[in-house]
Amino acid sequence: MNQQQRNRYLENSIQTASPAQLLIMLFDGAIRSCKLAIDAIEHRDIPAANRELQKAQAIINEFIITMDKNSELSANLIPLYEYMNRRLFESNTKKNIEPIHEVLGYLTELRETWYQASKSIGSSYSGATYG
Repeated sequence: MNQQQRNRYLENSIQTASPAQLLIMLFDGAIRSCKLAIDAIEHRDIPAANRELQKAQAIINEFIITMDKNSELSANLIPLYEYMNRRLFESNTKKNIEPIHEVLGYLTELRETWYQASKSIGSSYSGATYG
């Protein structure tokens, strides 16, 4: 599949996705960016590491911005998301992969939780991957 076809496929997937599917896609993107940042740091590709860490932070910021602040869940998740962003910032400034591994663990666990929840309400995302 060439890049133009892939872009059309991704655009269509996003436009037709349920809110649960979009959330899982965002988690997949953050997980993928964290893994790419680890690889970039290990290969001393500082610009790539910076770019991927900023992508992961932007996704986590989107989680914070779009969360219903009146929900009980937000009282627990917002501080966790803020902590993850601080750890990614720390990793980016020090080019240390340990904080990324920590955040990657949280993201993977949260992604799996949301995936299981979406399955239980009948909006599973059959094409989901861990990036």
